[in-house]
Amino acid sequence: MARHVIDPITRIEGHLRIEIEVDDNGTIEDALSSSTAFRGMETIMKGRDPRDVGMFAQRICGVCTFHHYERGVEATEHTYGVQIPPNARSLRNLIWAAQLVNDHAVHFYQLHSMDWWNVISALGADPELATEVAHEYHPTPYNASVSHYTRVAQRLTAFAESGQLGPFTGGYWEHPGYKLTPEENLILASHYLDNLAVQRLSAQATAVFGGKNPHPQSLIVGGVTSNRDGIDPNRIAQYQFLMQQAMDFVERAYLPDMELLGRRYGDEALAGWGGGVRNYMSFGALPQNELPLDQRSYFLPAGIVMGRDLSTVQPVDPMQIGEEVAHAWYTYSGGETSLHPLRGQTNPAYEGLNADGTLRTEGGYSWVKAPRYDGAPMEVGPLARFIVAYAAGHEGVRQLMDDYTSKLGVPFEFWYSTVGRTVVRGLETKLVGDYIPTMIAQLTSSVGGGDERFFNRYTARDGEGYGMAEAPRGALSHWVVVRNGVVDNYQAVVPTTWNASPKDGREQRGPYEASLVGQPMADPTQPLEVIRTIHSFDPCLACAVHILNRDGEEIAHHEVGV
Repeated sequence: MARHVIDPITRIEGHLRIEIEVDDNGTIEDALSSSTAFRGMETIMKGRDPRDVGMFAQRICGVCTFHHYERGVEATEHTYGVQIPPNARSLRNLIWAAQLVNDHAVHFYQLHSMDWWNVISALGADPELATEVAHEYHPTPYNASVSHYTRVAQRLTAFAESGQLGPFTGGYWEHPGYKLTPEENLILASHYLDNLAVQRLSAQATAVFGGKNPHPQSLIVGGVTSNRDGIDPNRIAQYQFLMQQAMDFVERAYLPDMELLGRRYGDEALAGWGGGVRNYMSFGALPQNELPLDQRSYFLPAGIVMGRDLSTVQPVDPMQIGEEVAHAWYTYSGGETSLHPLRGQTNPAYEGLNADGTLRTEGGYSWVKAPRYDGAPMEVGPLARFIVAYAAGHEGVRQLMDDYTSKLGVPFEFWYSTVGRTVVRGLETKLVGDYIPTMIAQLTSSVGGGDERFFNRYTARDGEGYGMAEAPRGALSHWVVVRNGVVDNYQAVVPTTWNASPKDGREQRGPYEASLVGQPMADPTQPLEVIRTIHSFDPCLACAVHILNRDGEEIAHHEVGV
């Protein structure tokens, strides 16, 4: 048995360390997930006007900005009993959709794709053969021509010969886990470069109704401020044009690449590599009405699937959420072991490392808490959304998943894997992108019918509230307690807190850890398999750890060994 440390995990948002115990046969027997940075925003909310928390909340992260913004605003709306107008919901949904399309494509190509394609192999590709291969996956593949692929190969070769490899530095390029041919590698390398330009389109679309990107400015308690944009045909057409261009790349590059990955790495999916905790939770995405949270319906439904039992979708009860700290660097006063977010505490208690610099297993080993639903760990994210939607009978999700597995000739179990988690993100991008015209039609029909309301007045009041819905990375909730007109307590339980959580008091692993156990390793000193699986969750540790002294003072200083 040997312990291996991967620190830092790169190509993510934030700071993450993974330690694995590998047996003599090269199989992972235990895994520890540790966030090593202590930072955040929750404490700074205290004493502030609840109507301001959305602006502060979106600074939790530079990637998930809009979603923290929306959850923070919704938490205050829930506290005040505010119901927003349908037009405000439409604009919020359109920003959400554009942000998801942007986020999923950027995550795969710029952060995750190099776990699957090999830049060194691509240097030796035949551009003519690559063009033929691209046409096997789509009749009009994106940017596929001999001349284009020749230029991409020349760019990569010049880059490699410069000795300054940038994002390709330190890759495990000789690892046997890479299975694509040189031509297939060249196709994905081309799309990696293409998306650097394409991703600007969906980012610009979020700014049409959001005011700016990455930190939108148009949401307020009671609705949105971009009402002039919402009734302007030119602005609506601009949004549509940008998203049509972005979705063209999704249709002709992203989706064909997902089919390619499924064919080349399907054996790993069928072996169950990266399967995880077997429990899936979604808070619901793209609300279809403005009713209170417990009565709201969603385009992608809320629900829970336990133990991969697709016959039953349980409703989500917000009161069953608790955060544990048995293996996190925090303590709870009063001897509590788990606290509901409305009663949440954030008391740092760093316990250090073992003498050899490895993580301790008997106490705290991460700055991430351990959220649990009714005591159980839950995977959240695109795969969880699709599993819940599939079990709930969502026609669009069922068609996408069934068509994909039928095309590959594989069983449904394919999805319970690192490969499945990666492919689903691409399918969800198509599903949401294809739904945009319907949302546009809802907005234009409402405005055309004479309803130009984008804001509802309200009366501020004390109380407790929360905002719960899906972000691209999964189930996101913000919780606020208002006393004497100001924030008395604020907690954010984010997707990566669920997925990257350490073990709880019952030694149940979080999704990252569970997904690694049982994984065979070709060479533990080149942990491509670990990187691949962790990246499939799209980690955002900046969101998962969010504490800051309100005066900007240093709370504590720690030196973390490697």
